[in-house]
Amino acid sequence: MTQVEKARLLKLLYQYRAMGFEYFKEYKPVESNNTMLPSDFNSLKSSASDCHLCNLSKTRNNVVFGDGNQDAKLMFIGESPRAGEDESGKVFVGRAGDIVTNIIEKVLGLRREDVYISNIVKCRTPENRVPTMEEASACKSYLMQQIEMVKPQIIVALGSTSFHHLTGEYDTPISKVRGEVLNLGNAKLIPTFCPYFLLRNPSSKKEVFQDMLKVKSLL
Repeated sequence: MTQVEKARLLKLLYQYRAMGFEYFKEYKPVESNNTMLPSDFNSLKSSASDCHLCNLSKTRNNVVFGDGNQDAKLMFIGESPRAGEDESGKVFVGRAGDIVTNIIEKVLGLRREDVYISNIVKCRTPENRVPTMEEASACKSYLMQQIEMVKPQIIVALGSTSFHHLTGEYDTPISKVRGEVLNLGNAKLIPTFCPYFLLRNPSSKKEVFQDMLKVKSLL
């Protein structure tokens, strides 16, 4: 079973739980031709915009689906939207967005529209707290479908939350794996610090710069 199929099954289980089901007597693997989620971006975005699988849907203003080149070789995945993203519906705006744009344009020598950018969860968390396991799991099928459709060669995990939920390595601090080249399906995964962390710890920009040079060498 692929990661996308697992994520789709998890989404289905959350839907059943919302309807009152507590358990299943029998489990049947998801078939490879599963069509639970749309296979084009517009339809998938529409599906995510109508999602109510977790409580974040009750407090959001907008679903922040992600944007960029749908055939990008490089994909950035952050944690969750903040206030500016929640208001605009756009991913990584404001000062954190400036950091991401500078990384892409000044270090990697690309345009922001050349890459694809998304988050682990598509809705803002209250007071910008770390998404819970339930929230991340409920949203994962959308993210895995995005990855499957973009088919990036390299994925940059922006921060520990992104790294943890993409890999399942929940006990490994990002400081131990930052800059390493890992495997995630058919893509290479490189974890680095989150732009919000850099706003609080600007001295860590040098480590991110080193990580992005490694990304650039792999493109």
